[in-house]
Amino acid sequence: MNKLKETLLIYLKGVGMGGADVVPGVSGGTIAFITGIYEKLLDSIKAFDLEAFKLLFTLQVMPFWKKINGSFLLPLFLGIITSFLTLAKLIIYLLANHPIPLWSFFFGLIIISAILVLRAINRWTLGVILAILVGIAIAYFITEATPAETSNQPWFIFISGAIAICAMILPGISGSFILLILGKYEYMMNAISTFDIITVVTFALGCVVGLLSFVRAISWLLKNYHNLAIGLLSGFMIGSLNKVWPWKTPVKFRVNSHGEQVAYITKNVFPAEYYEKTGEYPQVLVAILFLALGVFIVVAIEKIANYKSKTPQ
Repeated sequence: MNKLKETLLIYLKGVGMGGADVVPGVSGGTIAFITGIYEKLLDSIKAFDLEAFKLLFTLQVMPFWKKINGSFLLPLFLGIITSFLTLAKLIIYLLANHPIPLWSFFFGLIIISAILVLRAINRWTLGVILAILVGIAIAYFITEATPAETSNQPWFIFISGAIAICAMILPGISGSFILLILGKYEYMMNAISTFDIITVVTFALGCVVGLLSFVRAISWLLKNYHNLAIGLLSGFMIGSLNKVWPWKTPVKFRVNSHGEQVAYITKNVFPAEYYEKTGEYPQVLVAILFLALGVFIVVAIEKIANYKSKTPQ
């Protein structure tokens, strides 16, 4: 029964990761960090090495399954896929119809997560502080970058996949937003919807190469330069708050695949300016409540995780 509960919990964490990855500005890596499975996820993905593929190709299924921690990865990725197919529609609806409560929720979720992550630093040095500042600067620059016109050649699609998947695994940086910056978000959405197999496979290969190589780098940093790596990752999370600020006004528009005019560059403003420029009520009290909800959920998850770790199994 405990094994079933554990599997269900991993599945739900995957649902959370998938839901976050749909939103440009929120990363599935952030959810993995919040729920305490980040390093376990890195180690499991890192297990896909030459030895693992040798086991698979020689049909040694159980040793392969054990090596890659399949009992962890399978429910997690099933949760991510489930979220893409179901929760994604809800999040897209909320973004279109209730953006202030949703962004406020993510703002609270990320800011308390960054604070909790910083607590994992066991020795503060000048290097750690610089790592935090570098992480903030990189994430802020990425969220401020303007979407570009880029090549549709296979080599760039491959590189886009490698870069986007790396961003998805990093707390604080959204892979979907990286694709938007690279000018490939709508292009890939169209490729998927029109079953452009060559483009999708090229992108997927880039994702695989980027994931298997980048995960090793992050895992190595966490094991050998733990405090610096934690500082850098928390900096990414703090810097990404620029993207999830609840009150935004449009700066530039584009026409999406449905022929609708949508804002693709926005400017962060204070609630009073938001009301002045849009004529819409800024919902400050609602924003505070949803921000508090995000904070509460993360704190509750941490308390439960700490309680379980202290409870004899």
